[in-house]
Amino acid sequence: MAAAPGRRERQRQATLDEIVDAARAILAHGDELSLRAVAQRMGMTAPALYRYVASYQDLLRVVAIGIDAAMTKERLEPAIAAHPADDPALRIAAGAVAFRRWALECRNEFNVVFANMDVASLCVDPTLAETTLTEASASGALFNDLLVQIWQKYDTPYPALDDLDADLVEILRDPIMPAVSFDLPDELRGLLWVFTRSWAALYGTVTLEVFGHVDPRMIRTGVLFRQMFRDQAVILGLAEELPRLEQLIVGELAP
Repeated sequence: MAAAPGRRERQRQATLDEIVDAARAILAHGDELSLRAVAQRMGMTAPALYRYVASYQDLLRVVAIGIDAAMTKERLEPAIAAHPADDPALRIAAGAVAFRRWALECRNEFNVVFANMDVASLCVDPTLAETTLTEASASGALFNDLLVQIWQKYDTPYPALDDLDADLVEILRDPIMPAVSFDLPDELRGLLWVFTRSWAALYGTVTLEVFGHVDPRMIRTGVLFRQMFRDQAVILGLAEELPRLEQLIVGELAP
């Protein structure tokens, strides 16, 4: 059992939380995020801020992790909790819609989070020595848990390792992400590939919408997002659940 954080650690965490809050306010106002802007909003000098973030890039990393955690708590968890715990299909549909809504409403936050939380940098960051990747990516961990629950309930189909590229098999046998909360036997490693593709489909579709790289009518109507979910539902073994899942999605996407 980990020891409770001391007074100094609690004060440091409180300041880091304040940094994230200040950054979110700046982004919401449409202003440029910088060390100086954050320090001014907090009523401190830029040099004093360096006691908590070593550089501008470090500021972006701290803010990205903090925004992701806050978004997960404020948006995803309530949307998911509104549906029965034994219905992971409905819960992941609600979570996906909540994720999209946040991304479109808070584009500056989305940009900071997904431009500064690459797995490689998180793995080598010495300041994360006591922080797991799961803790550093709250939204990813939440969606991953739901995918595991879907597999457990619906027997999600997954490829055999013999059917996959040799380089991919090597990665799946020693993955960085996605992480699961239990040891997977070798014959189940193909499941991680299904999870990765599902996350890539959600993130990729929402990214195209956020940056307006598709016909704006597809964004306004949600038609691209709905088709992405249909495709993923089939891959995850949820084809028979699609009518009720689409009913929720269409209702949630309505203006």
